[in-house]
Amino acid sequence: MVFLPEPKTCTDLTVALYRHLQQRAQSEDPTKPPHTDLHLMGFDLDQSLILRAQQNNPFPQNISFIPLDITEDSSLQTQLQVYLGQHGCPRFHLTMCLAVTMWVHLNHGDSALLRLLSRLASLSHHLLLEAQPWKCYRSAARRLRKLGRTDFDHFKTLAIRGDVAEHAREHLEKHCGMELMQCFGSTTWDRRLLLFRRTEITD
Repeated sequence: MVFLPEPKTCTDLTVALYRHLQQRAQSEDPTKPPHTDLHLMGFDLDQSLILRAQQNNPFPQNISFIPLDITEDSSLQTQLQVYLGQHGCPRFHLTMCLAVTMWVHLNHGDSALLRLLSRLASLSHHLLLEAQPWKCYRSAARRLRKLGRTDFDHFKTLAIRGDVAEHAREHLEKHCGMELMQCFGSTTWDRRLLLFRRTEITD
């Protein structure tokens, strides 16, 4: 099972990932039927985005899109745990968190960023993380000022600055029972993709 906190461009990625995993499974053993036990969940705070994803979902039996605020404890405890229980899994095999961390960080502060990482780690056997670099924070703040609006509430008081991906790695390894498996270099937006895994599998 794969879990994807969704930036606004990732609905197509979720479907493409499902197709890729299906094709890979069949290429390994063409005699087997399509993978019916492969399930993906994508979520976003934007309910209109989720509604469009649900309406255009070509695999509704295997891909779920739900509106969810990852900063809300109650939402995570109920919807995600129920979903995992329905599929008999204690954790998602893979969680992908792509271009999400900065928005949680700017809007809710340092503690919220660390809570986000801890929550994702607690739900995951593997975690693929794309954390925006600090220059993206500055660009977001500039865009806000150009629109005549005030800075993000926490921008000037953030203690976690500079190499945000390195801060994330340190937190996940020191406090969340995860280890960095591989760094996949940088995207065209100069963001590193970091793959972590749980150091101890007990379930």
